[in-house]
Amino acid sequence: MKGSIGLPAQLILKRLVDILISLIGLILLGVPFALIALAIKLDSKGPVFFRQERVGKDGKLFKVWKFRTMIGEAIKHGLGFNVAQDDPRITRVGRALRHWGIDELPQLINVLTGEMSLVGPRPTLQYQVEHYNGFQRRRLKMKPGITSLAVVSGRNALSWKERIKLDVWYVENWSLGLLDLKILLKTLWVILVTHQGLYGADGINDPFVEPPQERTHREG
Repeated sequence: MKGSIGLPAQLILKRLVDILISLIGLILLGVPFALIALAIKLDSKGPVFFRQERVGKDGKLFKVWKFRTMIGEAIKHGLGFNVAQDDPRITRVGRALRHWGIDELPQLINVLTGEMSLVGPRPTLQYQVEHYNGFQRRRLKMKPGITSLAVVSGRNALSWKERIKLDVWYVENWSLGLLDLKILLKTLWVILVTHQGLYGADGINDPFVEPPQERTHREG
């Protein structure tokens, strides 16, 4: 339904699908998650999970779940908030997790708790949202997703402005149907087969705007 984010009944059904799939996914991934956690602990010092504050629906803040892929307190070193293909802060296990998109799977917890959806605009950082114009803020009208239209359309190979345009299109044209299913299926192809857009142009991700000098977020 153009210009809206779907009827209440459609959104309720979307939520029910999120709960069902995230619950099944977390049950099936229990053993693999335990093995990944062990690999992360053996590979480098620091916690298994990376928790960072992100902006969700209507600007509400929440902490995202990810497997830690970088050294402890990585935000204090190198590129800070940004990441490059040859970033020395990425651990050996972390590089493999990023390559296969496994580091994002713990976000099924965020989906189950209602902070995220399986499909929706990717959650972003508060300092970036502070620079949004009115059009760009429209992407906050839906819950952020583990995957998105922008992810399957180029991911980090696209600039943030291009990704946000796709996010806004998704938000304003979403209705319960095949769109989410198509995005989920294409995500498997992009993440597992082509590895498209893992990093941005010249091997470095687009920061959207320059990050703040005072780094209060930490990965560790």
